[in-house]
Amino acid sequence: MTTRIEARFSRLKEENRPALVTFVMAGDPDHETALKIAAALPAAGADLIELGMPFSDPMADGPAIQRAGLRALKNGETLKKTLSMVKDFRRGDDETPIILMGYFNPVYIYGVETFVKDAIEAGVDGLIVVDLPPEMDEELCLPALKAGLNFIRLATPTTDDKRLPAVLKNTSGFVYYVSITGITGSAAPDADKVAAAVSRIKRHTDLPVCVGFGVRTAEQAAEIGRGADGVVVGSALVSAIEAASHDGGGDAVVKAVTDIVAQLAQGVRAVRLAKA
Repeated sequence: MTTRIEARFSRLKEENRPALVTFVMAGDPDHETALKIAAALPAAGADLIELGMPFSDPMADGPAIQRAGLRALKNGETLKKTLSMVKDFRRGDDETPIILMGYFNPVYIYGVETFVKDAIEAGVDGLIVVDLPPEMDEELCLPALKAGLNFIRLATPTTDDKRLPAVLKNTSGFVYYVSITGITGSAAPDADKVAAAVSRIKRHTDLPVCVGFGVRTAEQAAEIGRGADGVVVGSALVSAIEAASHDGGGDAVVKAVTDIVAQLAQGVRAVRLAKA
């Protein structure tokens, strides 16, 4: 059975352009506004949506995403509420892929078997769990794959050819290439280095490779998009949510995010990929 993620990348391949993958934190600045933001992302130009699962100790996240997670937790967001948010999103959109991204602890506490079942029922398509290495695939990766969820793994600049096969072994949907070493939002990626890294990964897999960490502008998105199957943007959107929340919140927050996404989408959609 083809997942929404696979179907979306298949369509993008026909359109000969990279994907725009947007990350926002579930429950930020509050549950209702976060749902409105997610619902507005596809029309603004997002091809796939990564939804952060708030966690109190997000070790790989930069300050902006850390603050977003803490705001969400403070406002009562839970994993159960995040799954209900996906279910509500699905009432208006049955095509846009939704990927839950975060850490294993909330899933472990929820209960892996129950979480996988509830995620499927809510309409989740894939998982990115940043602190579960391939050596722990039996914990969540394999049960998720068996149930029909894509399990997306991170590759980094330090993932060498010896390590890469282990990283790719049970990866599905796409590969997320972290373009810089360090935390999210900390630096701008080098497009030439990224393109070389993507080419290297593609020698080991037929999966699409999406690039994230550090992309903030339409120009950067276009540059990275020329050498990748998708561009992931998160910190720029989360920062816009934070700023707009200080300025009054509500619809202004939704507009602040969708304005940036529309600009990023323009950059990505101007790119035409080299035909294989």
